[in-house]
Amino acid sequence: MKGLAARLNAYERLMRLDRPIGILLLLWPALWALWLARRGLPPPMVLWIFVLGTAVMRSAGCAMNDWADRKFDAHVERTRNRPLAAGTIRPWEALALAAALAACAFLLILRFNALTIELSFAALAIAAVYPFTKRFFWMPQAWLGLAFGFGIPMAFAALTGTVPPLAWALLAANVFWTVAYDTEYAMVDRDDDLKLGLRTSAILFGRNDVAAVMACYVAFVACLAAIGFWQDYGPFYFAGVGVASALAISHYPLIRERSREGCFKAFLRNNWVGAVVFAGIAADNTTWKALAAWLRR
Repeated sequence: MKGLAARLNAYERLMRLDRPIGILLLLWPALWALWLARRGLPPPMVLWIFVLGTAVMRSAGCAMNDWADRKFDAHVERTRNRPLAAGTIRPWEALALAAALAACAFLLILRFNALTIELSFAALAIAAVYPFTKRFFWMPQAWLGLAFGFGIPMAFAALTGTVPPLAWALLAANVFWTVAYDTEYAMVDRDDDLKLGLRTSAILFGRNDVAAVMACYVAFVACLAAIGFWQDYGPFYFAGVGVASALAISHYPLIRERSREGCFKAFLRNNWVGAVVFAGIAADNTTWKALAAWLRR
């Protein structure tokens, strides 16, 4: 039994189920889109499919990422104990798990229209390429922003059958947000990544890394504010954006010294940034009557 428990624990860590921050950062943009696509509560089944699909695809992405980085992770302080790097799980197992999880995610969206299914193939391709971008692309964080935000056009497609300009504007905002928080994350590993010859935004920005992170937060908030004025959203939406702005500003004291602990703490706090933006969107597009009817479904 101990051997089985250890094996299950290794698979849990491979899928990062012990660290749900990645699921949340992937989920918040999809939730923004689900509420904004029709400016109201999404059908419960659609919501649950997107929540479950997000968790499954994030787990698949982690397995694929660890397979791609298996030769690097053993040399990085933060990742050397990951199951593949430590030899607890074999490479083919990670690939098989990633494929199985991706297949499960695909089955979940088969009930949606053709456009949503077509977009899912694009999402899969973007997610599959991401683990390799740090070998040849100086801004893998921007690519991750596309991967983590592709639930936005998929949500609009699922609920409206189209992908309007609003969806792409939200995706652009999400890219800025992702570059900000994933650069904080990359600052934790910068010394190790330099030794390994990997490319990240933290290395690209160099001594301007803190300024670049804060500039990306400004761009993210500015995009959300511009979207709000363009779409004539209400006060709750702008309140959420305002609180998100204040939370982003609070990251500066954490990252200005570039310590591993401070940068990682700032990264983790981005869950609250996504959450307050969603809270503002939900409050702006939900009435008590509609919520009561939705809960009775």
